[in-house]
Amino acid sequence: MSFIDLLIVAIGLSMDAFAVSICKGLAAKKASIFQMLCAGFWFGGFQALMPFLGWLLASRFRIYIEDFDHWVAFILLAAIGINMIREAFSGQKEDTFSSSFGIKTMFIMAVATSIDALAVGITFGLLLNSLTKIIAASLFICLVTFCFSAAGIKIGSVFGRSYEKKAEIAGGIILILLGIKILLEHLHHAIVL
Repeated sequence: MSFIDLLIVAIGLSMDAFAVSICKGLAAKKASIFQMLCAGFWFGGFQALMPFLGWLLASRFRIYIEDFDHWVAFILLAAIGINMIREAFSGQKEDTFSSSFGIKTMFIMAVATSIDALAVGITFGLLLNSLTKIIAASLFICLVTFCFSAAGIKIGSVFGRSYEKKAEIAGGIILILLGIKILLEHLHHAIVL
């Protein structure tokens, strides 16, 4: 997995946290440095933890699915991306967000926005074969999500919800395209061999 691929994954995964941060910023009305850092640490931390957990799970079963791992990666990424786009258009999200930055509120939101990162971590288990690589990838995802989340708080307090839907759609499209790229690379590699 190249740096560009990892950057694309990190941006795609951070879009849920970014959208929620925009709403949190809207609810908070005026964004403080504490609120920006709080959102960044919570969302970034869970976006780092979940891929690592997914990688641990998938690495245990790698030998059983090596022949079709590219299909698994494609299906997982496409499903996550489609779900993000569907949620953006469905309007099923809660209309009001609590302005609380308390532990319980932030924990629930951090888990909710990082579930897709667990599935991506399973994909990483098929693509990354060392502990060093998954730790580096998880920390990079953490950093990107931290930045997007902190910025989302500020943007939400200034501009409101007009960017929430667009962020989720962009994140979904990014993940679908990455899944297609992985699939095409593996199919091309199989044809060449």
